[in-house]
Amino acid sequence: MSPSKRFFGELISEFIAVVIIIAFGDSVAAMYVLYDPSPYANAYWGVAIVWGLGVTIAIYVTGAVSGTHANPAVTISLALFRGFSWRKVPLYCLAQIAGGFAGAALVYLNFAPVIDHYNAVHHFSRYLDGGASGVFFTHPGLAVTPLHSLVVQIVLTALLLLGIFAVTCHYNTMAPQANSGALIIGLIVAAIGASSGYLDAWAINPARDFGPRLFAWCAGWGPSAIPAPGNYWWVPIIGPITGGIIGAGIYQYLVRPFMPRFHPGEAHALSSPNNPDIPVC
Repeated sequence: MSPSKRFFGELISEFIAVVIIIAFGDSVAAMYVLYDPSPYANAYWGVAIVWGLGVTIAIYVTGAVSGTHANPAVTISLALFRGFSWRKVPLYCLAQIAGGFAGAALVYLNFAPVIDHYNAVHHFSRYLDGGASGVFFTHPGLAVTPLHSLVVQIVLTALLLLGIFAVTCHYNTMAPQANSGALIIGLIVAAIGASSGYLDAWAINPARDFGPRLFAWCAGWGPSAIPAPGNYWWVPIIGPITGGIIGAGIYQYLVRPFMPRFHPGEAHALSSPNNPDIPVC
């Protein structure tokens, strides 16, 4: 297969991966937000686990093609610390955001009548009140300001990337074996959501928030989506990218050098057997 054709396949893979994540994740958000009583009102772990399973399924579907970054914070961190090609980074990120947009469109296709009913019952407007916008994108929660949410996003995404780098590290003898890493990464996402999701809906992924936010802006939510109250739209972009770099750097420089199988003289990054441009450690 030619390099250009393979790269095109990687971009399609990243697009599909985020479509899958948003199709499951925003749908469970719709179940949580739009229905009264909510089926998840007293079982928030169910919301978190669906988001995590969405990530797991996306990895199983697309991981052999692109490695399933599915997150610009992951892509940038891999380029910084594991030798992923910087030339690919912009298009990977664009494919991921496009996947977020398309995934939100699928959710809207399913839930549009319920969204309209919810807004009518509560006398909400999409444009003025952001009615039902929590289905698609994130907001600061109770007592959380946009600037505090920036801190939250940095911390949570640092934990995510710390976990991802550990799970995918060739030198880590405690990492899950075979293909079980996809399940563990999904559980990391679920654990973050279950422990901290009420702070600001745990975006931890610029494509997960900005792609659906852009769709919502186009679908009538307007300024409720972008720039959003408090000019919040940029927080789930800058926070996760910053936090991802921090978490990946912590693993790469403070944990990996002390792994029992690590040898500093070896190559900076190993590659997956299916795609030499997908770093695994």
